[in-house]
This record gives sequence, C-alpha cells and structure tokens, in this order.
Amino acid sequence: MRLHKVYHRFSSSSFIIQHQFNRFSLSLPSSSSSSSYLSSLPFKFPGIRTSQQFRTVSGKPFSSTMSRLQSLVPVEAVSGEYIAAAPSNGSASNSQLEDDLGTNGGYQLPPSEIRDIVDAPPLPALSVSPHRDKILFLKRRSLPPLIDLAKPEEKLAGIRIDGKSNTRSRMSFYTGIGIHQLTSDGTLGPGKEVHGLPDGARINFVSWSNNGQHLAFCVRVDEDLGGNGKLQLWVANVETGLAKPLFKSAKIYVNAVFDNFVWVDDSTLLVCTIPSSRGDPPKKPLLPPGPKIQSNEQKNTIQLRTFQDLLKDEYDEDLFDYYATSQLVLASLDGTVKPFGQPAVYKSLDPSPDDKYIMISSTHRPYSYVVPCGRFPKKVELWTVDGKFIRQLCDLPLAENIPIAHNSVRNGMRSINWRADRPSTLYWVETQDGGDAKVEASPRDIVYTQSAEASEGEEPTVLHKLDLRYGGISWCDDSLALVYESWYKTRRLRTWVISPESKDVSPRILFDRSFEDVYSDPGSPMSRRTSYGTYVIAKIRKEEDDATYLLLNGNGATPEGNIPFLDLMDINSGNKERIWQSDKEKYYESVVALMSDRIEGDMFVNQLKILTSKESKTENTQYYIQSWPDKKPVQITNFPHPYPQLASLHKEMIRYQRSDGVQLTATLYLPPGYDSSKDGPLPCLVWSYPGEFKTKEAAGQVRGSPNEFASIGSTSPLLWLARRFAVLSGPTIPIIGEGDKEANDLYVEQLVASAEAAVQEVIRRGVAHPNKIAIGGHSYGAFMTANLLAHASHLFCCGIARSGAYNRTLTPFGFQNEDRTLWEATNTYIEMSPFMSANKIKRPILLVHGEEDNNSGTLTMQSDRFYNALKGHGALCRLVILPYESHGYSARESIMHVLWETDRWLQKFCVSNTSELDADAGSLKKEDSTGNADDKVISATGGGVAETEEPENGEYSRQRSLL
Repeated sequence: MRLHKVYHRFSSSSFIIQHQFNRFSLSLPSSSSSSSYLSSLPFKFPGIRTSQQFRTVSGKPFSSTMSRLQSLVPVEAVSGEYIAAAPSNGSASNSQLEDDLGTNGGYQLPPSEIRDIVDAPPLPALSVSPHRDKILFLKRRSLPPLIDLAKPEEKLAGIRIDGKSNTRSRMSFYTGIGIHQLTSDGTLGPGKEVHGLPDGARINFVSWSNNGQHLAFCVRVDEDLGGNGKLQLWVANVETGLAKPLFKSAKIYVNAVFDNFVWVDDSTLLVCTIPSSRGDPPKKPLLPPGPKIQSNEQKNTIQLRTFQDLLKDEYDEDLFDYYATSQLVLASLDGTVKPFGQPAVYKSLDPSPDDKYIMISSTHRPYSYVVPCGRFPKKVELWTVDGKFIRQLCDLPLAENIPIAHNSVRNGMRSINWRADRPSTLYWVETQDGGDAKVEASPRDIVYTQSAEASEGEEPTVLHKLDLRYGGISWCDDSLALVYESWYKTRRLRTWVISPESKDVSPRILFDRSFEDVYSDPGSPMSRRTSYGTYVIAKIRKEEDDATYLLLNGNGATPEGNIPFLDLMDINSGNKERIWQSDKEKYYESVVALMSDRIEGDMFVNQLKILTSKESKTENTQYYIQSWPDKKPVQITNFPHPYPQLASLHKEMIRYQRSDGVQLTATLYLPPGYDSSKDGPLPCLVWSYPGEFKTKEAAGQVRGSPNEFASIGSTSPLLWLARRFAVLSGPTIPIIGEGDKEANDLYVEQLVASAEAAVQEVIRRGVAHPNKIAIGGHSYGAFMTANLLAHASHLFCCGIARSGAYNRTLTPFGFQNEDRTLWEATNTYIEMSPFMSANKIKRPILLVHGEEDNNSGTLTMQSDRFYNALKGHGALCRLVILPYESHGYSARESIMHVLWETDRWLQKFCVSNTSELDADAGSLKKEDSTGNADDKVISATGGGVAETEEPENGEYSRQRSLL
C-alpha cells in the first residue's frame, strides 16, 4: 500500500510493514506513543440478554465480520496481538445448549472450522533499517485472554490508562525481534534473534537509531512472571543482537501515557519517565466537596459531539495529572542520565533535523469536563538538546468551542513542525476564519515559517496563503515544496507547487481535483531519506536531460479495479512517463518503499531500487526487491498461507446498477469447491458500511482490486466461507447529496435502493437463496443493518448489528459526516434513526456491543435502549453485551463468543429458514398446520423464538489523499 502522509521527522528513520492475517501496511515511524494492555479481575457474566427461550441449531456456528484491516502503524507503536487464551469456559457450539441460556450461559466457542482460522498464529511485522540493509521481523502472538482486558483502567480526559504500567490501557506488544541482513543480491539472510531479554518480555515502541546501529524499545514483564508491569527502556546492538537496559537504575520507568522517548542523536535519547518523587495515587474523597455545577451564564454557543471517558470532577483532574505527568531525562548509551526541565504533562517530543533543538508540547490546567485532553490548553516550547530553554512558541487556551462543521479547527498556531529539508526551521499554520468553517474568509489559512534561531521580536515569514483548509506540506528543498489544501463540503483537493526560498517564483497549482474522484488521483510523491534522518520528496534525474522529475506512487483506480503504478513526472511541464505498473491479469502489486534513497546527491532512474508487495486472490502477500534498469523482482519473504483450508476460495469483483442509475460494486466470495450446478443457491451473508458522496459519478467508481488477497481477520464475515456461505463483502452503499442537497436527507431511500440492487444481483447470479440472505455490519454498518431491517424487510431474513448507535437524538450535535444539529435537521435525525422505527422491525436481529465502548456516539446505552424498544414491540431480538470490550473486540473469549452468537443466529434464521419472504407485504410468513399465516411471530427451526440485535455507528475515515 502506498504512503499518502508525509512525515516531517522520524526518530528511527525507518518504516514498518504490519500483517493482519497477511494484510500489510506501511508506515514511517512517528514519535507518538501507543496504549498498554489491561490487568485481571474475575468475571462471571457473559453479558447475554435474551427476550425468550430458544434452542440452537447444533453444529452450525457463525462468525462476525470486519472489513480487511489496512492500518498505518508507526514502528514505535505496538502492532502485535496477544497470546491466545486458554480454552474458554463454554461448551463448543456443536453441542446442544440448554433451553434457557439466561444470563450465565458462559463463553461459547464457534465450530472448529471458524476457530482454527481465528487461532492461526499471526505473521510478523516488518521494519526496514534507515540504511535499507537490514529488516526486523517483529514477532506477535494471537488474541489476548479476557483476563488482560479485565485489568483496572482509569478513564480520564478521553483516554484510558493502565495505572499499573502507566501507559494507555489494552496495549498490544511484540514477543521477540529477529534481525535479517538484506544482501547485495536482494535476498534476505538468516535471522539473528535479539537476546538478553527477561522471560515473558512484552516489547513496545521499537525505534532505530539514526545510524541504524542500535534499537531502542520498551520492555515490561507482568507480575505473574516476576515483573511489576512497568515499562523499562532497553537498547539492543544491531550487529550482535545483545539487548540490555538503558538505565543502570532498575527504578527508572517510562511514562507512555502520551509520548515515550525519542532519539536526539545516535547515542542519546530523551525519555518521558515517571517522576521519582511521585507518591501513591490520590485517594478519592469519601464525600464530594460540593455539587457538580456547569454554567453558561455568558450565553456562549458551544456545540459538542458525544465524547466519552471525560473528566468528571477535581479528583479525576488530580488523577489525570498523577498518571500523565512526566519527568524528562536525557539518557546516553554509556549510562549517563541528566534531568531535563521540570515535571509536566508532556504530550510530544520532536528534535530538529540537525539535533540541536527539541520542540516540546505539553498540556496544563484549566482542564475541561466536556472535551477530551486534545482540546486542553496546549503549550509549545523550544529547548536546546542539552536542556536550555529558548522560547515559548505558543500557549493555546482551552478549546471547548470548536464548531462541529467539517473543516473547523482550533484557533491559533497549529500543525507546528520542523522543515524536513532544513537543519532547524519551524513552520506552522494559523486560521483566519476563527476556526469556523461556516465563516467566509479569504485567505482561510496562512502558513508561516521561522528559524529556530530567530532573534527576539523577529516576525515569521508568510510562506503561503490558502482559501481552503490546510492539509499538510511535502518538503523537498529550497526550490520545491508541495502544499495541500482541501474542503470537505465540495470534496475539493488542491496541491500547490511553491518555492520556499524564492520570492520571485509564484506559487502554482499542480493538481486541482475532487478527492472523491479516485480515477483522477495522480498518486503521491515518493520520499527519500536525508542525512538528517528526515524524509523529503525524491527528485529524480535522467541521464539524457536536465529536467527534474518526481516519482508518483498511485493506486491506479480504474473501472476494472486498482492497478498500482509508478510515474515519472516532470515537475515543470507536468508530462508523465509510466516506469512501473502492477500485473493486472492475476496479481496485485504495489510499491511499498524506495530502497535506493541512501545515494548522496542526485538520484537517477537507472539506479532506482524499490520494495514491492505481490499477492493474488489465493496467494498471500510476499515482498520483493526490484532494481533498475532490469526491474527483475527478487523475492525476500516466503510467508505461509494463513488459512490453507480456504486457499481455493472464489473471489470476484462484481458490478451492478441501482434503480436510479448509480453504478455499484461489491466483492463476491464463494466457498472452496462450490459448484453452482451441483450446490445450487447458498445462504448468503451481506456485510457493508455506507459512505457519503457528492456526485453519482464518484459514487459509482470502482475501489479496490479483484486480485487482492482475501484477508480474514478475527471477526471477518469471510469466516463464514468455512461454513459454506456465499459472502457479499463491502457492497457500495452510497448516500449521495449532489449540489446543495445534503446526502442524509435521502438516507433511507438510497440505503434501500442500494441494498435492493445488491440482493437482486446475487439472486440473479444464482449464488444466493432468495429466502436466506442475512445483512450485517459494525458501527455505522450496524446502524445501516437496523435501518434495512426496518425499511427493507422484504430483502433479508435476519441481521447482525455490532457496536451501533440507533437513536440520533442521543447524538444531537452531529454524527458520522452529518454536521447539522438535531434542531437544524430534525426530520433527518428522526427518519434516520432505526430506534424510531423499532415497531417496523419484523426480522430477527442480533445486537452485540462492548460494555466499555469508548467510540464517540456509540455508547453501550444505544444498544440497550434499542433492544428494549424492540422487545417492547414483540420483535425477535437478542442483545449480547461483552464485558470489558470497547468499540472493537479483542479478547479471545469475547471474539469466539461473538462468532458463536453470529453463527448460531445465521444457522437458525438464515440456513434453516423455511419461511417465505413476501416482497409485496414486506413481512415474513410461515404457514402453520391449519394453513394460517402468523405475521406477529417469526418462526425458526424447532419452533423456538430468538432474539434480535441492532447495528452500530461508525466514524468518518479521512480520504488518504487528504493526508
């Protein structure tokens, strides 16, 4: 997968490739910290709530689904999974359950054909050294046990903290590090294990030194293995593989609630540590000091989305300070330790490219009870690397009143960074519209730049003015940089070419397009590593001319699917030459990274070396080195197939049309060995997630490739291929609002029309039984599921809705991509809410929700209240609340139980469905022994009545091109 975000500084000058059941992603490392994992409390309740007694269909389990994971992961961030838990306390789903599971039925296991796929060991993550001569294999374990999630956590200021480890809670980890030499012929040498670590070590935040000679990482050992769970900083010699603690004192621990550590040069690190003078946590007072009061006597207009885990009182404020406060220390590889500044709540550490200065961001009081810590007062200061304070760049006040409209931002200096192409030059952006996207302004944003060594009173230089919202800068040198701006309402994206140090060269637009129009995406410029360890745009030369070229790495979206490419573009004329393209017949290949960026001076085309990935429908991802001019690929990995039992599955990207003429796409999967003439129509699981568009043309474009490997995550709908289901994955559900129209005003109509088209297509193809089509989704896909069961009951026999939000009046100041308030679009909020149509839902619906959901808008209460509304109208429904789980589910017991619940639901109400779907009446009917139809009760195999669950709400995923 190609990179779209330009990072301005990397402490490790490397990138990481992470597999998720053989999917991979690439990221350049950032200094942001990751979360920690949980500790232990006993549990006894599976959280199952039933409306009526029922029996299961023995031997037929179900698996929940999620779309393929393709996340960008910094190398310092944990990317591993936990070790598989011991067998859960429930019986396998193949056995018959008691008539009444009640609330203490225990955790159940899905059938072995699903369980074996989920329990398959994960592939390692890969990290390439700064000099591109070594690759790390970062080893991971499988799903964590529930006991890890049950550990206490503090929910403070919008984040969750593991107080024992003093990190973010639920943090995954690596279990080992292997170092492989990349030889001159492009092959990968044998692995060398990093050794010297304590037994049971959990490894986090792996970071290369700039010269590639050392690795720094955090190690923690749980109490049951002789440790105390706190993070210690270790360093490993890359040549020998020997690792040892950085600090001579075993009582210096890393504080990883926000940032953790960063290399400031090849032998020194700046580390956030737990202050040695810190005592015990503050104790919660037995009695409150007084009533909790909020006041708006100044009549301020403050509209906020539904944030969770906020501070509640003064005790929470003290607790937040206790865990988040760090003492910075400078630590050298020779063991020297020097305090740096005073204890504070440090959020980020960012050394200048020349390692002379450090930009430090911190937060401070007054805190807020209505917004998370990202909006607390923010101070940014400049220090020398030896601990001398230079100056304060800004001190931003508490930001409680950022408007909810898209493209609204915080007022004042923001996006403060170092120029990647210069030793120590700062740049930032300031809004000119007060941060309110609804305010007309020209310019809307101004980008400024200033040297770190600016004299007192020296004004910053205006670098560029923008009429849209600033979206980042790709630096190259004094003569070239690319500035991005975008506007969500119009989906407009512009790329400017500027000359940072030449006032005589006027800025010009390089690209001006809709970011929804994937067919017109020209790709993103590839970056090369500088001597500072930063990354800048790679300038390419040809032997035969003096022109300057950029390497554009693109997805290559076409009506036949993505065909990734590498283009050579003349930056002055705009002319392009395609120098590499993916095989489009059988394979899906993509450029992962530039491997020849160590060359000093100009880079020539015939010297290029790239790292690529290659996969097909049935062959999992492997990595290759390709060098110019012959471009012959040399394979460097040989990962085994993660689930060989599904190696011969059928995958096909299909196209069809909605009733209003909008072109739609989906990926159709059929189980191995399926023969339509012998097997006939199959039960079918449809799993999707709606998206908003401004034009029909953009909504109808094909995204993805028919040749990509079928990745199966732990809750993927593709698990049901092992249960002989047809799976229609990701059918496009476009909600279109052209011109001045708002998409959600026609949400229900377009949702139903898209679903009808998808169902008609799989029936037309003869792969899906008309009476055995189930619908499901997670988050906003769960919201979709509930709405379809309410408004298109003639299409589906049952539904599965996970972690959804169903009543939009509970998110009155916007949700998903809707930035109008409830009072501005009352009818839209009401008509979109399946809660208001609970009386119309006649199909069985399974609702699943994490008890500790922290996603904005999808409070667990949403599923609780929706279930009660359904039950109040006699709907066939079931609600499963998962203890300790958040918006996504991670514990092995929880995931296995969700798969069991889903499989049971599908077997009972889809596979065994003998009722007829009446398209005209929109009701499910079954004749009883007297020939009478009962429209009030949905029948199931064995005559039992099951319960239903409802869909969920999701978050807007920013377009990659905006990054």
